[in-house]
Amino acid sequence: MTGPAADDDQDALLRFVEQFALVLTESGLPRMPARVFAYVLAEDAERYTAAELADGLRVSPAAISGAVRTLVQAGLLAREREPGSRADHYRIYDDDVWAHIIMQREPLLRRYTAVLSDGLGALGDGRGARRIAETIDYMQFMRAELPQMIERWRKHRAEHAPVDPSEVEQ
Repeated sequence: MTGPAADDDQDALLRFVEQFALVLTESGLPRMPARVFAYVLAEDAERYTAAELADGLRVSPAAISGAVRTLVQAGLLAREREPGSRADHYRIYDDDVWAHIIMQREPLLRRYTAVLSDGLGALGDGRGARRIAETIDYMQFMRAELPQMIERWRKHRAEHAPVDPSEVEQ
């Protein structure tokens, strides 16, 4: 589709990308990687070259380079190359992207627990030690619950697969 309707659709997509990128930025993701991730998540193609991302986001290819590197290192995007092609292609790392993202946090929870446990030994009895002990308990609880939560999510996802908008009769 080309023309004014296509421009309106692209503008709406970019407005959404900017809004979601702000949320991701507030969560700690740098601005350009947040924009690229939001775009890849919301745009319809399966794979993108850096040039396609730059064109779609209306930014320079140089801005894309560091962003995709950050996202690949974080496990949010996968980089692929077709045999004989000189261009890398980027796609969402996993079809179940949010479960993948959440499970990537498990090592961080483990590290929190280790550092907090070491610190607890250095604290005397008191409110601070009780707060640290409760934090450790929470982190251990979350680590234990993550696999079951992901399994429940996958079951839910299978039972409630979203309808493809192109398949809905108008």
